[in-house]
Amino acid sequence: MTAKVSPTPEPRQLRRAIYTGAIGSALEYYDFAIYGLASALVFGHIFFPSLGTTGALLASFATYGAGFLARPFGGLFFGSLGDRKGRKLVLLLTIALMGTATTLIGLLPTGPVGAVLLVLLRLLQGFGAGAEQTGAATLMAELAPRERRGFYAALPFIGVFSGLALATITFRVLDASVTREQLLDWGWRLPFLASVVLIGMAVWIRLKLKESPVFQQLSQSQHVIESPMREVLRNARRPLAATTLMRMAETGCSTLYATVSIAFLTGFASSHLTNGGGNLTSIGTNAVLAASILSVLTTPLFGALSDRFGRLAVYRGGALFCALWAFPSWWMIDSGEPLLVCIAVVGGFAFGANSMLGAQCAHFTELFGNRYRYSGVALAREIGAMLSGGLAPILGIFLVGLAGGAYWVLALYTMVLACLTLLGTLLSTETRGRDLTDLNDAVGRGANLQPCASAPAWQR
Repeated sequence: MTAKVSPTPEPRQLRRAIYTGAIGSALEYYDFAIYGLASALVFGHIFFPSLGTTGALLASFATYGAGFLARPFGGLFFGSLGDRKGRKLVLLLTIALMGTATTLIGLLPTGPVGAVLLVLLRLLQGFGAGAEQTGAATLMAELAPRERRGFYAALPFIGVFSGLALATITFRVLDASVTREQLLDWGWRLPFLASVVLIGMAVWIRLKLKESPVFQQLSQSQHVIESPMREVLRNARRPLAATTLMRMAETGCSTLYATVSIAFLTGFASSHLTNGGGNLTSIGTNAVLAASILSVLTTPLFGALSDRFGRLAVYRGGALFCALWAFPSWWMIDSGEPLLVCIAVVGGFAFGANSMLGAQCAHFTELFGNRYRYSGVALAREIGAMLSGGLAPILGIFLVGLAGGAYWVLALYTMVLACLTLLGTLLSTETRGRDLTDLNDAVGRGANLQPCASAPAWQR
């Protein structure tokens, strides 16, 4: 097969894709971050008060994990839709679904009925999120100049950390503005209701977005397939396995350092520290805020480094760092010292997890062929998110509880996730500079597919 250069978009279209991807990612992570923070600080008290401290925290994080459980199903549905109908339609549908679910959480009653509705809305939220990031990364990678694809594909994820920072700031303002009783009574609702502003902005921008030229070319050449997800499961098993494993440390460590660290500080470390619970809450949220702000710079930086040194080199470096950082970081978090907690969270989140994210944005898109790219990336990302991000808080808190609050359990868990990711990189292959109009995968059975006889000459 002879190579064909991917279509080059207008600079205006490239800028608009960056904006729409960033705002969508901001909303998604604002949604997930306020839910994670509320799970750590509020939900156990208002929805599961009869279960005791550890039981309420576990139940609260179980609802958090329910969203991740729904994400692979959202990936299946919206991924297939994105390969058949285009990227723009999916990006509009997912943002509307996620935003609506988040807003409705702010209107829930407390108690058992509210807990049931909370789980249902969390499932709906996760279903919508199942292809949101995939769509943003795929669209950006298909629009970006080949030689700078890593950098541009990582830019929409600035919104991830903007959303996380916004959620953290919101809870910090609430913590400083209302009493604990007011927060548990009505204050917790405000961050969820405020998401309606981001929804409006995201939908307005996405309505003006043009379709990806790579998908347009696929459609014009009549190579849109009827069942892209079936073809992924049949031909792309190795890329699926590789990308699922590569998500383990990236998503798992993000969740552990951004959410579980706060719950660990306030629920376990507080038992042997002299700091008050409120002070520990501030220490944890301040550390996450600092890590989020710094990640706005580090994620595209690592994306740019993947353009220069290769996707796998950067990815393996990030996984190795997470493994080596595991024990020192959780020891520092266990100390409760503000500076040490901040260093630990910044290192694990902004440099460890997000060095992998910076390389991942382009790498996953490049691994799958154009026939079923959206489906493949969506399924892999969301299965990985469910197995790592969804289980991380539940399993982490459960294991820490069994170990009597010992920090080394979370350190060991972090190391296991990093090792699984390193295994995933061995199943992958270097993809820097790959032509995204290629119908075939970069590795595995799908790399050897033959185009049909009606394909244009450049595809045969």
